[in-house]
Amino acid sequence: MSALEPRDAEVTAALVETTVEEPAEGLLGRTYRALSIGIVSVVLLIAFEATAVGTAMPVAARELHGIPLYAFAFSAYFTTSLFAMVLSGQWADRRGPLAPLATGIGAFGAGLLLSGTAGNMWTFILGRAVQGIGGGLVIVALYVVIGRAYPERIRPSIMAAFSAAWIVPSVVGPLASGTVTEHLGWRWVFVGIPVLILLPLGLALPAIRRMAGGPTDASAAAEPFDMRRLRLALGISAGAGLLQYAGQELRWLSLLPALAGAALLVPAVRGLLPRGTMRAARGLPAVILLRGIAAGSFIVAESFVPLMLVTQRGLSPTLAGLSLAAGGLTWALGSYVLARPRLEPHKGALMVVGMVLVALAIVAAPSVLIEAVPAWTLAVVWAVGCFGMGIVIASTSVLLLKLSAPEEAGANSAALQISDGLSNVLLLAAGGAAFAALGGGAVGSAAHGAATAGGGAAAAHPGAFTVVFLPMAAVAAVGVWVATRVRTTS
Repeated sequence: MSALEPRDAEVTAALVETTVEEPAEGLLGRTYRALSIGIVSVVLLIAFEATAVGTAMPVAARELHGIPLYAFAFSAYFTTSLFAMVLSGQWADRRGPLAPLATGIGAFGAGLLLSGTAGNMWTFILGRAVQGIGGGLVIVALYVVIGRAYPERIRPSIMAAFSAAWIVPSVVGPLASGTVTEHLGWRWVFVGIPVLILLPLGLALPAIRRMAGGPTDASAAAEPFDMRRLRLALGISAGAGLLQYAGQELRWLSLLPALAGAALLVPAVRGLLPRGTMRAARGLPAVILLRGIAAGSFIVAESFVPLMLVTQRGLSPTLAGLSLAAGGLTWALGSYVLARPRLEPHKGALMVVGMVLVALAIVAAPSVLIEAVPAWTLAVVWAVGCFGMGIVIASTSVLLLKLSAPEEAGANSAALQISDGLSNVLLLAAGGAAFAALGGGAVGSAAHGAATAGGGAAAAHPGAFTVVFLPMAAVAAVGVWVATRVRTTS
């Protein structure tokens, strides 16, 4: 049975004809043009939000007196997205990806508005949590669209297009966000982005409705939602949130929410991820584990880069954000390299090389804590790491769809994203706890109070950042070994 089962029989026939008789048609061919432009526009919005909000985050946390809760601003997004991913996977498999995608984009915008109007850090974090629900719904639905609407030969190209969609936001996002933050205030960064939602909605939703909008078998009755998996998803979100809270409080009483979180998390992870994931069994389990290791280690480290540059080296939010700009280009380049057909026999080795580059970038990043090291060094280091991430993330996405049956694409995509999001939450909890324990809150206060003194006071706390970056580098190093196990054959 074909992986593509849209409701419109004429569209189905056209796609089959295209796949069989016109194998040269690509992403922008007559059949796929509208869909490709639409879903890449959705990714463009997500990319712009990530780069712009990341630049404004240190200023927002400082103004809301929330530097000690800085990690929560990121982990809240990932925590709620865990439940949304499972819900989206079931929703898309049973009813089609259109509804979860539209709902997710709406929640994404609502969360941005809530954070942008927040009067304190906890309200800001709540907005990030709402945004995470939207992000979780959207990302899994997009994977289902790709699995249904595109033949296998085109999927590496659409993944490369997703990465390419980050290039302009990576350059324009930090500059625009930094300028707005410095001249108008950080709130305008959050409340302004939802306006951009109208473009992806107008482009993507009609094309998805035509090509991949319905269930895989339109003639069959819709299966009920698997309530057991939804309960496990709630457990994984609640458990991750409790662990994050315990890590930030740093009191003996915090052991209670930590134990409760672990009790919820362990059975939920075992029930939602494929058997063998935690031991990196070859094939799909290793692919899912690698995604979590790569994304978690790199994103956690990247979350602290702007804060480190602002508080330790005295850079403006604009310059701190621009230090990550080149990464968008090299990330896309890594995905482009992976998409080359002639490199198919070497993709396993490329994934190992990609993880090596990620580990090296993370371990080298805190070198800018040394005053003698130019701040621009971090931009070069991060560009190298992003090239490795482009290879690894595109690889795991393509392999996931290749190893999934059509009716399992949503569930397996959800598992991939759960691994991604859960690793972010757990590693942010660990990194945030270490950051706070070694004076992370004092770092922000010192930087704020010493702004006119060139940030010298903040430089007395380099250990608060070192204990975030070095453990993440060790996690990425484990990913090098896991990358050797994603292929079912040697």
